[in-house]
Amino acid sequence: MSKRRSLKEKVLSRTSQALNTTLAIASISLGIWNQAATAQTPLESAPLSFSVPTNSRFCRSDLESSIASIVNHPRFDTARWGIVIKPIEKATILYQHNPNASLIPASNVKLLTTAAALQIVPKQTRPFENLLAVVNRYSDNDQADALRRRIGGQSAIRNALKLLGVSSNSYAQVDGSGLSRSNRVTPTALVTLLESMFTHEQSGRFYQSLAVAGVNGTLRNRFRNTLVQGNLHGKTGTLRGVRALSGYLDNRNYGTIAFSIVVNQPGQSGQVLAQAIDQIVLQTAQVESCD
Repeated sequence: MSKRRSLKEKVLSRTSQALNTTLAIASISLGIWNQAATAQTPLESAPLSFSVPTNSRFCRSDLESSIASIVNHPRFDTARWGIVIKPIEKATILYQHNPNASLIPASNVKLLTTAAALQIVPKQTRPFENLLAVVNRYSDNDQADALRRRIGGQSAIRNALKLLGVSSNSYAQVDGSGLSRSNRVTPTALVTLLESMFTHEQSGRFYQSLAVAGVNGTLRNRFRNTLVQGNLHGKTGTLRGVRALSGYLDNRNYGTIAFSIVVNQPGQSGQVLAQAIDQIVLQTAQVESCD
């Protein structure tokens, strides 16, 4: 755990430095992305603007109202959101919305597969660690499905996840990759898994297998030039009408935050859904403990 704590302290130090140079919260909108990407954004997928508090401090109540303005935006009238945002070292839940909603998680299913694999495979090797990165960081579907078969299928995964406190009633997994729309999972289940794996003896391998915001994997082009860059390790999820992002976000006041954001909205632009998720993450990164 000493190496894991050292890694965490380094990440928190970078977060603190980024926060000191961040513009005022009033400047945040869904327009804060890679400028090259937004320059080519179609009109129907143009960045949305949401109400953001302009007071000097951004407290938990401000986070709640800001996320509510996103979830309740008219463009998401037909969307099903599930959100849980919880600091790992505190009992407080910073925000939740439909935490037990059973949603299509897309590739967030890979978190179930890899967390179970880390408990089932008795001896970890470098090739196995590389495989975890291929599955989580780069979201390889074929390798994820092969890993599920290798570790004994769904029965073995179910038993392993029970040891992490993940109830079998909180998810329905039919493959290892998340390609099937028959997969279902609640944000609460994903956050429970993330919390358990953070202190697990295999925590370092699990953490390092995830994509890093603005740096590598499926998150390499997201959160660039923001305080989230380098400070979020997570797993994306992408299907038509489905976007998800779950993982660990380091915050100066709250430490490491485990979060899961899943939205299902058939017919909606994937870019719009991803932008809304990213805005929630940006706001969560800046929330302060105002007690």
